[in-house]
Amino acid sequence: MIKIPKIVRVFFPSVIWKGGTEVSKVVYFTFDDGPTPNVTEAVLSILKSYNAKATFFCIGNQVEKHPETYKSVLREGHAVGNHTQHHLKGWKTSNQKYFDDVKEAASNISSNLFRPPYGKMKWSQYRLLKKKYKIVLWDVIPEDYLKSMTVKKLVSNIVNNVTEGSIIVLHDSEKCAKVMLEALPIVLKQLSERGFVFKAIQEDD
Repeated sequence: MIKIPKIVRVFFPSVIWKGGTEVSKVVYFTFDDGPTPNVTEAVLSILKSYNAKATFFCIGNQVEKHPETYKSVLREGHAVGNHTQHHLKGWKTSNQKYFDDVKEAASNISSNLFRPPYGKMKWSQYRLLKKKYKIVLWDVIPEDYLKSMTVKKLVSNIVNNVTEGSIIVLHDSEKCAKVMLEALPIVLKQLSERGFVFKAIQEDD
């Protein structure tokens, strides 16, 4: 499922599925599951070459293990968000354990942006977390995590599905690095040629 059906959004009205379009043809690239040494730095380098800003939803445990990589994201002027401490599945985790994990991640990641791992959480978890966090999901999920994914297919999944305000989710992880890093500059180039600009999601939007 590359595009999220509109009907799904009805059940989570406070979730951000698409960004604002105060700038003509703006799209929002987001990267989950980092920071990952070498991979995240490579993403930052590619983004910089296209004057692009993005949002990195970081795992707290990864931030603890790789603080310099995390700091490099901030130095480059990108936004960060909480992606839990241990990448927990909300549907399979008790509320208290899940909330404690989010809180632990918050001690490493200063942000009121939150994205649940796998994009899934219980209604009771959503109901509480939306009081404190801006919960950000996505409009386009190009499936860079699939073992069968190719560069050509990943590029197509993105450029053929984005619209103004689209939030795109990719992963700055070892698992996704090979195909994602090759596809990213192609995507940025093609979207730039179509007049798109690339912004980070702001905490106060």
